[in-house]
Amino acid sequence: MRVSRVTVADVGFIADFSGALFWQEQSLLVVSDLHLEKGSSYAARGVLLPPYDTVATLSRLAAVIARHDPRRVIALGDSFHDRTAHARLSAPDREALAALQARRNWIWVSGNHDPALPSDLGGVVATEVAIGPILFRHEPTGASGEIAGHLHPKARVPTRGRAIERRCFASDGERAVMPAFGAYTGGLSIRDVAFARIFGSPGFTAHVLGNDRVHAFVASRCC
Repeated sequence: MRVSRVTVADVGFIADFSGALFWQEQSLLVVSDLHLEKGSSYAARGVLLPPYDTVATLSRLAAVIARHDPRRVIALGDSFHDRTAHARLSAPDREALAALQARRNWIWVSGNHDPALPSDLGGVVATEVAIGPILFRHEPTGASGEIAGHLHPKARVPTRGRAIERRCFASDGERAVMPAFGAYTGGLSIRDVAFARIFGSPGFTAHVLGNDRVHAFVASRCC
């Protein structure tokens, strides 16, 4: 597997094809927007989706944790799809989550979907986390050194007469917006005005998630 990197404020991160970032020097893994129990949230409103999103998301999370074996994990907000989603976790899913947290420092950053996380989930809860020059928070402001989520960036890349749409990291070297990690999460095009407000121009890079690596494209090339 070829290693891809995203740099933010002179700090280099491994960009995992799952949508996670790994800071080797800090042994820190970062994921964003898990949206656990989104399927059960929709079912409660009469929109029936296969009830497997939490299992799928935790399985993908277990795989990336196995690849990098981090000492610390930051879940960068909207880890749960709504304010009561944590209460709907099945016993096996709770056990799977506890196994991932074992022997690791785990930080839940609160998001707009889950602003008040309970204390029985394991780990600690924070509104944002600062480590060296990097500030981790849920909603991006465009500040230098910021790594955020919330916007679920995706890129549509033209290739061989057709276009492929995938989730992506968006970064200009000073700040980054992470892709959503959850199995049922949608995406917002990096050509949307929301990204122009953060980056100022389409000169930033879309690090697009592939099957086994991350591919870098200038955002202006994406459609």
